[in-house]
Amino acid sequence: MSPFVAPMHATTAAAIEALHDELFLFDDWMDRYEFIIELGRSLPPFPAEWQTEDRLVPGCQSRVWLQACGEGAKLVFAGASDAAIVSGLVAMLLRVYSGRTRAEILATPATFLKDWGLIGALSGNRGNGVAAMAERIQQFAHTQGAEP
Repeated sequence: MSPFVAPMHATTAAAIEALHDELFLFDDWMDRYEFIIELGRSLPPFPAEWQTEDRLVPGCQSRVWLQACGEGAKLVFAGASDAAIVSGLVAMLLRVYSGRTRAEILATPATFLKDWGLIGALSGNRGNGVAAMAERIQQFAHTQGAEP
């Protein structure tokens, strides 16, 4: 099984819309947190040998690893965290960005998380960590920095 997340939707916009609809099926944040944790459990296994310092995302309270790989004109991402809620946040970001062209990634800032109130519902450190993960994804796309 590949550790990279395959796209479930045709575009980033479609992925964002689907995530929004799923998240807001729940009326309160405790239920939404449970949904996010379940998303994290659905991530493909991240290889232990990839859990290295160079793949760590700086600025995260928890340990978060991201790996990108170019597949033709698109980037695919793998990710993991040592915290359940953060794994879910990783899963949300990868569901939006993995399997997209660099141009589509760069044209889709992660402002949807703030717009939904998710950043405000998280602790300050977790909110900063999500921003750091989104920035790392944007950096991969900007530099075309996927290693084989």
